[in-house]
Amino acid sequence: MQVQLAGGKLRGGNDASAIKLLETAAKEFGSSTDPEKVTLPPYYPRDPVMLRDWAAFLDSVRLTDAHVGKVIARLEKEGLLENTFIIFMTDHGISHARGKQFLYNEGTHIPFVVRGPGIEKAKVRTDLIEHIDMAAISLAAAGIEIPKAMQAKNVFAADYQPRTHIFAARDRCDETVERLRSVRTEQFLYIRNFYPQRPHLQPNAYKDGKSIVQTLRSLHAEGKLDAVTEKLLFSPTRPPEELYEWTTDQWQLTNLAADPAHKATLESLRSRLDQWMIDTKDHGPESDSRYDSDMKSYLGKGDPEVEKNIALMKQWAKEGK
Repeated sequence: MQVQLAGGKLRGGNDASAIKLLETAAKEFGSSTDPEKVTLPPYYPRDPVMLRDWAAFLDSVRLTDAHVGKVIARLEKEGLLENTFIIFMTDHGISHARGKQFLYNEGTHIPFVVRGPGIEKAKVRTDLIEHIDMAAISLAAAGIEIPKAMQAKNVFAADYQPRTHIFAARDRCDETVERLRSVRTEQFLYIRNFYPQRPHLQPNAYKDGKSIVQTLRSLHAEGKLDAVTEKLLFSPTRPPEELYEWTTDQWQLTNLAADPAHKATLESLRSRLDQWMIDTKDHGPESDSRYDSDMKSYLGKGDPEVEKNIALMKQWAKEGK
């Protein structure tokens, strides 16, 4: 059974819906998260809209936790809990300017909580796993043999060897063309930008419709953002490669890719990513014909913003960006 929870989507996409969620949390729990006490990543301005959205996100976590509790309570009531294997996870991190759809910690560090027969209670593990591992874990829990060709691993197997590298990828989202790949070890995160001549925050009707992105773009236009935010979110281009010591650089602020002291690490992770792309038969960039075909469902729907973005994507492609 899959229980699909709203999670962070509970807070909606605008400031009014964030405020409404805070009010819902106050009714549910007797209090809501105080926006003024929220700790933001250092590249986000402490603007009221940003603070309320982040607070609403934290309260969406509380509401989700309560929902999970109700599911578990029902399983227990029906006498199924002790014979049920439960996996709780999310599909991405918070939907902010460096979270959802991007490969920094903010976008890829997600909860993965497991309960059930054979699972040690209250144990916290720090080894690296991937989304796809849920497939192998599920098969093993059901007593089904895991196909040898499957990339997923049963992280609870007696002979399991923790991964030394994990990988992530992002391609086109809606009308916005993108291609990012990353590899992570227990110390470093390497990201490759295949379209370095494009800005980090490319136009995207879905994201640009959110109050948080509108606020960021407005503050940028008014020259009210600090140097770190301007560099990480609004630089007109991006480095082809990024390397971070993510265990000490929590928010991935310092790109070490050009640092001679980290040349060996850079080359090693670059090579490892190349091999992974070969092993997984990475299809490479999307063809023009495929993009045109997929965009047919977006055109003629009365959304000038989407159509403008599609035209811009095609223009940038012609310019070699």
